[in-house]
Amino acid sequence: MENEAAVRAKISRLGFTTDAGAGARARIGLLVLESDQTMEWEMRLMTHLSGVSVYHARLANDVVVTPETLAKMEAELPVAAGLLPQYLGLSALGYGCTSGSTIIGEDRVAAILDSAHPGVPSSNPLTAAKAALKAMGVRRLGLVTPYTPDVTQAMQDRFEDAGVQITTVGSFFEHSDNVVGRIESAAILEAAITVGHSDAVDGVFISCTSLRAAGIIEQAETALGKPVTASNHALAWHLLRLAGIKDEVEGFGRLFETQLGSDPT
Repeated sequence: MENEAAVRAKISRLGFTTDAGAGARARIGLLVLESDQTMEWEMRLMTHLSGVSVYHARLANDVVVTPETLAKMEAELPVAAGLLPQYLGLSALGYGCTSGSTIIGEDRVAAILDSAHPGVPSSNPLTAAKAALKAMGVRRLGLVTPYTPDVTQAMQDRFEDAGVQITTVGSFFEHSDNVVGRIESAAILEAAITVGHSDAVDGVFISCTSLRAAGIIEQAETALGKPVTASNHALAWHLLRLAGIKDEVEGFGRLFETQLGSDPT
């Protein structure tokens, strides 16, 4: 042992240089529900661009989705947002829950995120969906949700408050986020086509970040001949645009060929 210690290599100090690091073009923060099985995977697919990085923090929530459990997330938002340090220099920040944004309120969510990261533009799937629908000219909406009727109705009300007419609604009537994350993409595609085929529908929104919808957007648009978006799909697009990234991303339908209008929200 003494001989081994005698010949042990000396640690030499090495020089180095630094650059802008990962996310040199944009660093996007994302608050993901602890029950979510889908968002991180789908966001990677849609934001896989040179110089763009996405940083996640998990947010405590109840796997059972009710207005009461959704409202409780308001207290968890600043905790999760605080896990993303300000020295990252975020370009945009998102809260990954459509139904939570509906019940807590978009303005309240935005205020909490701004308190944690002052001046950083933020979004959530409901705000992002409104921006996406406006950018694509959708005024009469077909809505697909996995939720129980009380949560779906609250979401329908928020869209109509914003001037988006809900002409057709379909839901899986499922209250468990664990189950929602395992709904097959083929069923989601069928639901989007069923809800969107009416002449009274200009486009379709598929709600819930746990639904695996990003991969069926182009198929649904081809079948319907109408714009289609979804929670993760709209949020990824909105956060990229808020961060100043104007790249078109192939494979995700009309929205990712679209820029924000003069009013980003």
